[in-house]
Amino acid sequence: MKVLIVDDNEMNRKLLRVNLEGEGLRTFEATDGIQALAALEKQKADVIISDILMPHMDGYRLCQEVRKHATLESTPFIFYTSTYTSSGDEKLALDCGADRYIKKPAPLAVIMSALRELSDPRVPRPRPAELPEELLVMREYNEALVRKLEERNAKIERAREEILRANAGLERRVEERTAELVLANQELEAFSHSIAHDLRSPLTAIDGFSQLVARDCRGKVADETMEHLEFICRAVHRMNELTDDLLRLSRASRAEIRRENVDFSRLARGVIDNLRGLKPDRVVSVKIPDGLIANADAALLRIALENLLGNAWKFTCRTPNPEIEVGVHVSGGGERTYFIRDNGAGFDMALAAKLFGAFERLHAQDDFPGIGIGLTTVQRIVRRHGGAIQAQSAKGCGATFFFDLGPSDGERAR
Repeated sequence: MKVLIVDDNEMNRKLLRVNLEGEGLRTFEATDGIQALAALEKQKADVIISDILMPHMDGYRLCQEVRKHATLESTPFIFYTSTYTSSGDEKLALDCGADRYIKKPAPLAVIMSALRELSDPRVPRPRPAELPEELLVMREYNEALVRKLEERNAKIERAREEILRANAGLERRVEERTAELVLANQELEAFSHSIAHDLRSPLTAIDGFSQLVARDCRGKVADETMEHLEFICRAVHRMNELTDDLLRLSRASRAEIRRENVDFSRLARGVIDNLRGLKPDRVVSVKIPDGLIANADAALLRIALENLLGNAWKFTCRTPNPEIEVGVHVSGGGERTYFIRDNGAGFDMALAAKLFGAFERLHAQDDFPGIGIGLTTVQRIVRRHGGAIQAQSAKGCGATFFFDLGPSDGERAR
């Protein structure tokens, strides 16, 4: 027995083919009614098993075409469907001339029983005396399509309502979690600010008195004792730096952004002048063009420049002929990307992921002292302006930091 399997779902065709061929039957396939009719022109089928819902030509129309065809009209036809499963669907299938109507999924035994009955000439095949008029069949066909469309729309609407409920729940959970994170960050920032602020007074006292003790003891105590006192002084000085950096980071996180057009060139020169005042013996070539304007919070921008230019100043301290350059790239759309470049120690780009992490350091403390919060503060300031920062460097070949101050900076700074 040769069976034509008509179904637009490849997996359905494969499953039915494997089951039937396992019973010793031969099969061939088609993906819709049009392809099935073309296949039947080339080879005969002893039975047709067809789905109903298919593109181009569905099962109802295929059955009607088979019954109209002079050489195919007596071919047994079985509908095998999971979509059209109501009593009205079954009636339409039989009105179209089908011999059997089986709902998916059905046990193989049910399908084989139908095939044996239809192939046995001794078993009568009840058929209507005459097929119903085309108009009647089309009316039933349209009713079936409308019914399926209504069922499908109802399913879609139920699915949409479930998605809306799920989205509402998800949005609520996201809002709750976001609120929790905002509160936690605020508490953490307030804690950092409080700790740094409250530590300054006792640390200042310890710093002052330790220096007085060291001065009074110089030449009067053993060298080892003096080393201990000097160690205390250095440690307190480092703690003071840490609290200052924590306060800057807290200010960068908590301060309200007040944008205005800022003289970037003048601000950068002021930072460099302060650095020169701390190390008047150092000779550093600094290039800062005139007329650089940035739309930013002036106080926060100054903190960012103090950290970036301070790093450039620090990491060029062992470089012959140290150079620092400040500038800006302006795109065709007016977006401004500022940069600070130096020819100092640089760093390995393989470690760049750590660059903006709090308390992360890429150099030994003995080589270049620091706390590891400066670039974290800069990144926080840049992000609060809606911008981004990145670095390019190579070990021993200096570093360049690029940053923008948000998408509106180019327009506002003109």
